[in-house]
Amino acid sequence: MVCNKFKLSNTKMRLRKKSKRIEKPLFLFPEKRKKEFMPKKIYNVYSSKYKLSCGAIIFNLDRGVPYYLLLKYPTYWGYVKGEVEPGETEEQTINRESAEEAGMYDLNILPHFRETQHYFYRFQGDLIRKDAVYFIARTYSWKVKISHEHENYKWCTYDQAMELMKVRANRELLTKAHLFLHEYCKQKKLF
Repeated sequence: MVCNKFKLSNTKMRLRKKSKRIEKPLFLFPEKRKKEFMPKKIYNVYSSKYKLSCGAIIFNLDRGVPYYLLLKYPTYWGYVKGEVEPGETEEQTINRESAEEAGMYDLNILPHFRETQHYFYRFQGDLIRKDAVYFIARTYSWKVKISHEHENYKWCTYDQAMELMKVRANRELLTKAHLFLHEYCKQKKLF
């Protein structure tokens, strides 16, 4: 028994010595240390300009399956969205933008869904902080008349839309909207 305890304690000592041996070269060569993460730039939120946009995830139902309207911007697929003008409510902005960008005038905004995306971008040398508020809205029309801002449009099922969209924030937004819509339709069928 004494021998076994000695062997165990002896191996523990060797392991401790080995771990110390590994640490020493790292301190001798500081360039081999793990570098701490430092952001490239730290943005000052208070010195940036602020903009607010509102958008809608527009859908229509065909035999109980939701089809989402996606608009092709020059670099990505997205939703109807635009800046809030002074004195305008979020719902008024959505109705105006859907009329301008997609030629839709019959939107019904569903209650209890409101998601916000926060991001920064540079425009003409100025740092701009932007919040984009999204709602989910139903239309009864399949006709779309796109504006000059867009290249194309598509009515897509959830899976088709997830394949088309490459922007992660828009994909997450569609997933939240799809789950909300699924629960909303289940509750409506109960009444």
